[in-house]
Amino acid sequence: MEIYRDKTKSFEERAKDLVSKMTLLERCEQLKFGAPTIERLSVEAYNWWNEGLHGVARAGVATMFPQAIGLAASFDDELLHTVAEVISIECRAKYNEYSKKGDRDIYKGLTLWSPNINIFRDPRWGRGHETYGEDPYLTARLGCAFVKGIQGEGEYMRAAACAKHFAVHSGPEALRHEFDAVAGPKDMEETYLPAFEALVKEAKVEGVMGAYNRTNGEPCCGSEYLHNKLVEWGFDGYFVSDCWAIKDFHENHHVTATPEESVALALKNGCDVNCGSTYLMVYKAYQDGLITEEEITAAAEHLMRTRMRLGMFDETEYDHLSYMDVESREHLDISLEAGRNACVLLSNDGILPLKADEIKTIGVIGPNAQSQKALMGNYHGTASRYVTILEGIQDAFPGRVLFSEGCHLFRDRVEGLGLPGDRIAEAQIVAEHSDVVILCVGLDETLEGEQGDASNTDASGDKLTLQLPDPQRLLVKKVMEVGKPTVIVVVSGSSLNVEAEPNALLQAFYPGSEGGKAVAEILFGKTSPSGKLPVTFYKDVHKLPDFTDYSMRYRTYRNERAEDDNVLFPFGYGLSYGDVRVVSAKATVNEDTVSAEIELSNNGRETADVLQAYFKSDSKDAVRNHALCGFKKVHLKAGEKKTVEMTIPKSALTVVDDEGRRYLDAAAKTTLYFGTSQPDQLSEKLTGKKCVSVEIKL
Repeated sequence: MEIYRDKTKSFEERAKDLVSKMTLLERCEQLKFGAPTIERLSVEAYNWWNEGLHGVARAGVATMFPQAIGLAASFDDELLHTVAEVISIECRAKYNEYSKKGDRDIYKGLTLWSPNINIFRDPRWGRGHETYGEDPYLTARLGCAFVKGIQGEGEYMRAAACAKHFAVHSGPEALRHEFDAVAGPKDMEETYLPAFEALVKEAKVEGVMGAYNRTNGEPCCGSEYLHNKLVEWGFDGYFVSDCWAIKDFHENHHVTATPEESVALALKNGCDVNCGSTYLMVYKAYQDGLITEEEITAAAEHLMRTRMRLGMFDETEYDHLSYMDVESREHLDISLEAGRNACVLLSNDGILPLKADEIKTIGVIGPNAQSQKALMGNYHGTASRYVTILEGIQDAFPGRVLFSEGCHLFRDRVEGLGLPGDRIAEAQIVAEHSDVVILCVGLDETLEGEQGDASNTDASGDKLTLQLPDPQRLLVKKVMEVGKPTVIVVVSGSSLNVEAEPNALLQAFYPGSEGGKAVAEILFGKTSPSGKLPVTFYKDVHKLPDFTDYSMRYRTYRNERAEDDNVLFPFGYGLSYGDVRVVSAKATVNEDTVSAEIELSNNGRETADVLQAYFKSDSKDAVRNHALCGFKKVHLKAGEKKTVEMTIPKSALTVVDDEGRRYLDAAAKTTLYFGTSQPDQLSEKLTGKKCVSVEIKL
């Protein structure tokens, strides 16, 4: 038996043997994202490009979960793992069925180019809602859970995850093909690299995708520095370029002069497969003496090793998965649960939960009330059914529900022949005839997203402001003037300032195909909200550092200047219908960890909440404020007291010096804070709760 067919051999051995039987030209062709068939070796055609950020995307029906930023709002790594398991089950099921039909098209393979673990450092970035927020610790923990859920623990991977975009990538979208993101050693080690390192070392992520931009002068898909980091971390998967990023080397970054030189720069720095067309020139680059046969062979071996790990040449434990496993009731229920957890209650004067038996008429107003796009976010799949917020309320409320679109999402009129503000009067009439108003505003992927995909071409997908689009600002003003009790539901993937003080404010992010039902359950109290903000919500974009400034000095909750008073709602903040508090905490320092016992009490109704742990060090190399070092989703019944154990790795309590050296500063004073929010003054003011602090000696 040939080695590559022998299941007793390692995947590495089998891949090497298979590639050794290919001609050099065949090896070159396997480095394209659309790799061709090699019939004599039983190598089927394979397209490496598939997406699974919050559900299998772009290839027909699949369960659609909340967008990644909404999943991050759960602060629940177990939920992320479960969601990822469902995504990979459906991915494998669809792959099995497509393969039987000989359909090996784009978006139909087992290599999912997710998750996006870039740091959402600036609220203007249009793709920020693809990420897990602004904190590297939260991003690493949720990212690891997602990767493990995607890849599974079987003999073969159920699907292959991919950590992207490596590295230091978060806008501006309009400049991404030519931009040089400059970050010092401290910011690299403290902020931009930790999640990638965790996914490689801990979660054993199978793929890493390079970013479009340069980092400190080197294009990310051909960076010696970044490649050496992967080697240092022990990465043994495959590396893929972002799509058409390698042609940027010579067309936009101007670090090479020809496509052949770009091929050489990428291949020599570990880029195995090219999403794009530049690797059509691999053989020509070889003929020109720019790359060696050994370099081509190594890349092909990496790709075949991944395909071996996915069981593409064998029978696997996943062969039974079929189309009946796609968008099942069980999977939809998980999407609904994720939607509940994605919602963050930002303010509430007591109006929520609504008392349905005391209300006769509810007015639902706004462009995102009956919008399916408001449920999605980008890189989304196709659900067979969408429950909008309006539909969720109609299904949950036994009384009369009135509706007005109120305005277009961003244009000044709904009807082309109408006058500006053509739905404002209707919105006010609906409000006047209602006991309570639910005002649904915000954005969708056409206003914040990826360059080329979003319709706001003036900003290439990024946001220019934290305000609502002008028609919605007018709508909010005119509806609030009616004076009826009003709940504003914001659907967006990032920080917005609604410039109003409603009776309650609910941030739903992009809550998935079941999102309208999830929102309605929270509004009517069937579910208590438990989400927390994975990003800081700011008041004014003009008080932030320049968008192109990648220094973390004045960015995110860890480094903000308190004197700027620009924070609207802090990272980690979110209310519930319960009253969960930390009563006491104690911590024991072990060799590699800190063990904590935290006593919680709930003086309100039954709810879930997020226990959060932060540390503050007086080390000269610590972040300015404090940093997240632990979190756990907890459930408490009304009146319940509970003791929760939390293990904090000492690695989460390290600091980083200006040269990028990470270390545990045992000489510094270290304080742990335990609460259901940050230990900052604004969180204390908004929640009425203080964190419990414990000093430890490392």
